[in-house]
Amino acid sequence: MTHPVPSRRRFFGGAAAASLGLLLPGHAAAAREPRLVLTQVSPEGRLRELGIELPTPRAPVATYVTAVTVGDVVYLAGHTPRTPEGGPSYIGKVGDDMTLEQGREAARAVGLLVLATLRAHVGSLDRVARLVRTLGMVNATPDFTEQPQVINGFSDLMVDVFGEDAGKGTRAAVGMGSLPGGMAVEVETTWQLRS
Repeated sequence: MTHPVPSRRRFFGGAAAASLGLLLPGHAAAAREPRLVLTQVSPEGRLRELGIELPTPRAPVATYVTAVTVGDVVYLAGHTPRTPEGGPSYIGKVGDDMTLEQGREAARAVGLLVLATLRAHVGSLDRVARLVRTLGMVNATPDFTEQPQVINGFSDLMVDVFGEDAGKGTRAAVGMGSLPGGMAVEVETTWQLRS
């Protein structure tokens, strides 16, 4: 008469593996399943992946500085869309001279200038821990109410570069009766640096 040794071995093996899995969390599962390792690409690496070349940062055009660091927080002055030569671009009111999509393009163009100023100020975007706050201002007609969708042109770029967590901060998107030079968008930001 044969003994049911194989089934006992199977039972012991399964029970032992389960017990060890309880004692050593993840050990049994790791032995059975391939591990998924997530790597986070740095902001500078993301710029390269996306094929984004940042413009040359612009000097202030009035009595202010473009960036100030206090502790681990960087405050950036309001940025507007500029031509490569530094002149104003995307001139007009969203809802009249410009469409919503053109407003989004203007906000994205501002985002590139913000990143250029931030990099020039801190040395590398890899030093940034997160975007803390965005104030997005849209030169719009009185009846235009889609300021958040316009400023998404800026915010979506920040998420593309810094990721969902670090690229999203608090935000206000508001309409303005006018902006400097008649430009469509101005964005002011606050950032936290890595310690």
